[in-house]
Amino acid sequence: MEEKRILASCADDIRRELLRGTDAYKRTILTRHITRLLDYATRFYERQFIVRESADKLLIRQYEILVEQYIGEGKPLTSACCAEQLHLSEAYFNDLLFLQLGHTHNCHIQLKRIETSKEKLRSSGEPLSRIVRELGFPSVQYFCFLFKKTTGISPNEYRSLS
Repeated sequence: MEEKRILASCADDIRRELLRGTDAYKRTILTRHITRLLDYATRFYERQFIVRESADKLLIRQYEILVEQYIGEGKPLTSACCAEQLHLSEAYFNDLLFLQLGHTHNCHIQLKRIETSKEKLRSSGEPLSRIVRELGFPSVQYFCFLFKKTTGISPNEYRSLS
């Protein structure tokens, strides 16, 4: 496999340089060889997201279903739990989310809960405390802080605009 050969060649270059005597250029050359190795490793790692784009879009859709279920039930949903249910490593799952959605799992959950709260504020006369409890926020104060930070207005102001 070409990738394996390239990485082995980089490792060989590092090994050869380490065996050479010390001179004024050793540190610079070693740094460049290590940087080259890391650049190739990053390229090969990130390429899998491009090659698997259609499969990754399916995983994101499955993730969105998990998120909707979580929000509907008001239960906690961790990154590790999602990764396990999607049969991915947690590291791959987190990288996939960031590359596909542009933010982390926790940020995505918060944004989705805020969107759901906006719908509830618009369409129902439910008390704010009930909406907060249904969506699994720890307190009304925290929800109000997060809502205002995200939307620029308080939940009550949002409700009055609707």
